[in-house]
This record gives sequence, structure tokens and C-alpha cells, in this order.
Amino acid sequence: MQGMRESRKNRGRRHFRRRLGDGAQLVLVGALTGAFAGMLVTLYTVLASMAEEFSRGYYGFFRENPAFIPLLFLTLALGAVIVGGVVRVLPYIRGSGIPQTEGAMRGLMRFSWYRSLTGMFASSLLCIFLGMSAGAEGPSILIGGSTGAGVSDALRRSALIRRYQVTGGACAGLAVAFNAPLTGVAFAFEEGQKRFTPEVFVSSFVAVAVAVLVRNALYALFRLPVGAYFATFSFAQADLLAPMFYVWVLFAAVLVALAGVAFYFALFAARKLFAKVRFFKGIGKFFIPFLLAGGAGLLTADVMGGGHAFIASLGSLSPGMERIFSSPLWATLLIVFVLKFLVTVVNMGAGVPCGAFIPMLAVGAGLGALMSLLTQTMGMPVSSSDALIVICMAVFFTTVVRAPVTGVLMTVELTWNFMFLLPALIGVAAGYLIGDVFRVRPVYERLLDEMLAEGGVGRTHPYAKRYTVAAGSPAAERTLRDLLLPADVRITSVERGGRRFIPDGNARLLAGDTVVAEGELADGSDAPEQLAEILGPPAES
Repeated sequence: MQGMRESRKNRGRRHFRRRLGDGAQLVLVGALTGAFAGMLVTLYTVLASMAEEFSRGYYGFFRENPAFIPLLFLTLALGAVIVGGVVRVLPYIRGSGIPQTEGAMRGLMRFSWYRSLTGMFASSLLCIFLGMSAGAEGPSILIGGSTGAGVSDALRRSALIRRYQVTGGACAGLAVAFNAPLTGVAFAFEEGQKRFTPEVFVSSFVAVAVAVLVRNALYALFRLPVGAYFATFSFAQADLLAPMFYVWVLFAAVLVALAGVAFYFALFAARKLFAKVRFFKGIGKFFIPFLLAGGAGLLTADVMGGGHAFIASLGSLSPGMERIFSSPLWATLLIVFVLKFLVTVVNMGAGVPCGAFIPMLAVGAGLGALMSLLTQTMGMPVSSSDALIVICMAVFFTTVVRAPVTGVLMTVELTWNFMFLLPALIGVAAGYLIGDVFRVRPVYERLLDEMLAEGGVGRTHPYAKRYTVAAGSPAAERTLRDLLLPADVRITSVERGGRRFIPDGNARLLAGDTVVAEGELADGSDAPEQLAEILGPPAES
């Protein structure tokens, strides 16, 4: 009976494709995903901005009225219990949300989209409200990806289409959070799927385009500013073609990349330490990041939230940042850099459900501002300071995340300026190479691997099965490199007309071919269903 139901379901899907076409289906479902993701993520980012502003206000009250500080720490302790309890019930909302979203994109894990969406939405907002070093961009990716999964499930799409829509929704979430559509599309290939296929491009491009249009329409409706994220940076007076500027860029990039390497290893050292904390059923470990955030927030507001205000204050068109205890600018920058570095590492190490995208950029920007002050003593013009700071943001991000294209595009779209593109490419290349030297893996990829191992998903078994390529299937008349096969599955041989050969990425599959799919699959994986959807029915032995 179960087999008959599955057969009817697959026949219905093939009938839908024949009537509508694969490309049109991706466009329509992607547009629906983008519309819902645009609305939800826009609502989330607006609320996150309001929560951050409110937290900066009441932290100011506690600085002016020290007698009430114990009340702040009592509230933070209560917040730690609440957030820790939610994470215990919904473990897939731990951290920024990016690793688990990437796992869903690649078919490595499947989580309840509505529980993850609502859990991350509420928990991360509470963290921002309490003054944590928490950005909205990582949760926006999870919210967008969950929206894509929800749309796919509501329309009863296949496991393959679900992966496309999770990818499109996640990219739409990032694009809406940053108002950076190119960054969102690049994220799909470089960080999400780590490969290019036409279907991934269509699903991500359509979802991002619709989501950003929805976001800008809502901003215009509520009279919110629609413009560059960091409009305080100016490059008009800088001579970015001067040979010495490239020397300053390389010098700063090396030091910033080394700081990125230190951040990477400190993060995973912190994760090992927090994994040993069993107090209060593991909830006790959340007291450390929450109370640490309270102490840092009382010292300076620049450590709180994602870091948008701090980064904007470093631009030459800004009034400047507030000094800590009337200290020199370099001392204030050093304090903020060290504190932001520390609280972000602790947050990610403990698994606090909050974004780390912008906090990492803020760490890079703070170090970039210090590099700017240092290189100015060596002769760099002040007019080049803004460009150096933005480049250092991209270098730090690239060293840790290992996504150079996303890093460069992000800084271009955040400032709406491409004058510094060539020196940025040089700086990012230097940072990427230094990361290679120290064997830095992409941070979200390693976090995903650890999450899969902790959840038991890492246990796999060998898989090998023969499939017959069906006429009209996504694989027919397509090259292997253009197919989004399940993770860890490869086509190892093709039989055609009595002849067998080992294919490469350029091999084109034809209807009637018998192919052998092999890999290592986790228990309960839906990869066989995806393979049948992509290739056709399993071949008779």
C-alpha cells in the first residue's frame, strides 16, 4: 500500500512537471518563497533594530544609575535560563543558524521548519534585546531557509525542490538583512551548495529578487530609509591606485588574517570547553555569555548588538565613536576590538542563538581602524582610511568563513561603492592564503560537521544502487556537473547500449542510460527519493 501511494505521488509530480515545466516550477515556487521570506525577514530585521536601540538606551540608564546594576544581571541570568531552555528543546536553533541551514540545503539534515523559524525568531530577538553581541543576519538566513522549506511542504513539492527552495529562501534572508542581492546569490554557490547548477541559480535569483523588492516596498511604505548599509564611508578623496596603498593593504591584510586565524581556533577551543559544562542540564553554560555581555555592555555600547552602529562610527562622514573613559582613540578601538572578539567567540562557543555575520565584520572593522591609525604613522594619507577599514572587514570575514567572493561583494554592496574593488581583491587573496597556511576550514562547514556528529547524523552506511535515466527527468540530456545530486553521492558508472564507462563532470546523460549511484548515506536520509526524482526509477537487477 505504501508503495502504491509513493507511486501515485511520483506520477503526480511528473504530471505537474510535464504541464508546467521544471524551470517554470522553480520560478513560481521561488517567487512565492521570496515573497514570504521578504515579509518575514523584513519584519524580523526591523524588530531586531528596534530591540538593539532599546537595549542601548536602558544600558545607558544602568551606567548612569549603578545602584540598579544588580537588577540588570538578574534579568540577564533569567534570560540565560529562558534561551538555554529553548535551545535544549529546539537544538537546531543553536548558534547563528547558518550551519544547519546549509545542512538542509545539501540534504544532510531535515528539521521542522515552523519550530525552527519561530524558535530562532523569538530567541535571537531576546538575545539582541538583552544586549548580546548578536546580529540579525545569521537568524535571517535560517528564517528565510525555513520559509522556503515551509512553502515547499505546503505545495507538497519533492525532496529535490525542497532543497532548492531552502537555498533560495536562505539567500533571500541574507539579501534582505543586508539589502545586498548579489551577496545573497553568491552565498548560494560559494557557501550554501559550494557548486553551480542552473536550478540553484534560478531558485536563488528569483527568491532574492522578489524578497528584496518586497523589503524595499515595505521600507518605503513605512517610510524607513532605503540606502547603503554603511553610508558613512567615503572614498572620493582617496587615491586607491597609488602603489603605496597596495603596500598598506597587504601589510594590514596579513595582520588581520592572523587575527582571523586566532578567532577561528579560539572559537573551537571555546566549543570544547562549553561542551564540558553539564550544570543545570547544560543550560548553565548560557550564564557565561549572558553575564559577560552585560559587563561588556556596561563598559561600552559599541560591543552590543551586531555592530552596525560601531562600524558606521568608523567612517569619515560619521561624528565619530564615543571614547571609553576619555581614553585616546587607539585605546578605545583596542578595547572594543578585544571585547567584541571575546564576546563573539563566547557566544558562538556556547551556541547562543544569535547571528555572528555582522559581529565578525565589526571585529574586522575595529582591527581595520587600528591598522589605519598605525599605517597613518607610516605615511598613509588619512583619506585612504575608510577604504582600508572596509577591506579589513572583508579580509577578516574571508579568513574565517573562507568565502572570498561573498566577502568582497558584501563590502561593495554594504557601501554602494566599488572604487576599492581591486585592492580589496588583493587583500582578500592574502587573507585566504594565510588561512590555507594555518589549515583553517570554512567555519560554518566545520560547525555543520560537528552538529551532524553530535546529532548522530554522522553515522553513515555504504549506498550503491542502479537507476535508469527516465525521459523527461531532470537528468536527461544534462551533464553531470549541472545536476544537484544529494551530498556525498556520486555517479560512478554509466551503461549505454551495452557499453559501460566512468563519467566525468562533462558526461551527458541520455534517456535509457543505466547509472550507478554510490556514496555514504546517513540513516533515514531521503537521498534515494531525491535520486529517483533526478534520475528516474531504480533499475531492475
